[in-house]
Amino acid sequence: MGRFGPQGRDIPPHPRQEPRFSGDLTEEGIRFVFKDTVDFDQRPILIGGDPEKRATVFAIMGQVRFERLNDYVLRPLAMDLRFREASPEQTFRMMTEGGIYAGVKVLTTLDQAAFELVAGNVVLSFPAAGKMLSCFTITEEKRSVSPPENEPSAKGAMDSFVESLRTNTSLVRRRLRAPELKVKEVMAGRQSVTPIDILYIEGLTDPALVEQVRERVEQIDTDQLFQAAGFEEQILDDVKTAFPLIPYTQRPDRFCAGLVEGRVGVLVEGIPLGYLLPGDVRQFFQTSQDRAQNWVTSSALAVLRYLCMILSLFLPAVYVAAVNFHPEMLPASLAWSIAEAKVDVPFSTVFEVLILLASFEIVQEAGLRLPGPVGTTVSILGGLVVGSAAVEAKIVSPVVLIVVAVAGIAGYTVPSQEFSAALRLWRFGLAIAASVGGLYAVVGLGGVLVGRLARLESFGTPYLTPFAAAGEERQMGYGVIRWPEPWVKLREAALHTRNRRRQG
Repeated sequence: MGRFGPQGRDIPPHPRQEPRFSGDLTEEGIRFVFKDTVDFDQRPILIGGDPEKRATVFAIMGQVRFERLNDYVLRPLAMDLRFREASPEQTFRMMTEGGIYAGVKVLTTLDQAAFELVAGNVVLSFPAAGKMLSCFTITEEKRSVSPPENEPSAKGAMDSFVESLRTNTSLVRRRLRAPELKVKEVMAGRQSVTPIDILYIEGLTDPALVEQVRERVEQIDTDQLFQAAGFEEQILDDVKTAFPLIPYTQRPDRFCAGLVEGRVGVLVEGIPLGYLLPGDVRQFFQTSQDRAQNWVTSSALAVLRYLCMILSLFLPAVYVAAVNFHPEMLPASLAWSIAEAKVDVPFSTVFEVLILLASFEIVQEAGLRLPGPVGTTVSILGGLVVGSAAVEAKIVSPVVLIVVAVAGIAGYTVPSQEFSAALRLWRFGLAIAASVGGLYAVVGLGGVLVGRLARLESFGTPYLTPFAAAGEERQMGYGVIRWPEPWVKLREAALHTRNRRRQG
């Protein structure tokens, strides 16, 4: 049995062995590794202009910044007369002790040489000394730092994470300048060889949490880590749920705030997001604006988001149950209006609700897949045309259209689109349950949902924290209401931080 389910005995072991290349570290070995590779390049050079001191520079085109190669490596080797007068052993020692202006590393295995080349460094082979070294010449071509698209802020920082891991760690350190900030790196992905950085504040973050995160990242055994879901599902506590267990952010300021709270941050090369562990349901309802504006306004908007979440989840189901099973709960005038609107509609109430919910999802998916301006137009026109045409054709009643539209719009107030998507799935189930057993079925399935959420954990922390907290874990400042900053003296108890005090 695997961590998430059965692993059949018919699944063969992974064929990739370590080390990948077991041959000797030679020029022929490097050429063999990169044979049939069009971007592999090699260049012979003379060290100090001495014909007796020949060397070969290996590089991968496109990975190397040639200005660095020429100015920091080739020019010193060719122009510095000290290299001409020194013996081969002295020459190699001078290379490692500052004769080359780029950072250097002595290589001992063929595996090291291969990975250094792929990373963007050049490998310098010096046969006279029988040794090789790599020189730092990595290109820094990357997408520039831009405002966050998914987490805009009218009052706050305007930068976001990019695909470059080192750029992301620098964005973190510019805000969080504590020397106690530690960054550990793990390589994952047998083919992609993706660097993953684990960030935490030593002396503040729970060491057991740091170790748990590190172990799970190190246990990732897959060929590639190119997409966010591929990484997330490898380290989750439970993949048998639609609700997200790992919160993420595009914003370095929010990421740093999570580190200061006592969470562990994870940055992955190629993914412009920062993960904050452990996750709980409260994090998926927070926005960057919550701590950028007045606490009264932030608290009121937070309460509104939770109410809209409940409305989006239960409104269609309650409507179906009221019309089919409990008409006495409706005011007489409203019940009469609903009945009058359904006179010419040939379908049942639950079918009306389900077909409109499905149409809502189709229009939304079409809008997401098309280019920005076109997608927005399709979403607006599609909703108007489909809704109006369905009402005029007597396929659905106007009241159902209003109920589904209100539920859909209320769902957009949830900041996390992944959490909102999980609610939409449960909305279908609740509507079907309401058509079978009325409010009793809705309450029963709602209890199943709460029970399911109560069983979920994220790195040992209950998913419903802080709402399921008790005793010492119930404290001011970590619920729906955001209290003024001077009032919140302690960090969240559920994180078991080594230093609970957050301010004087």
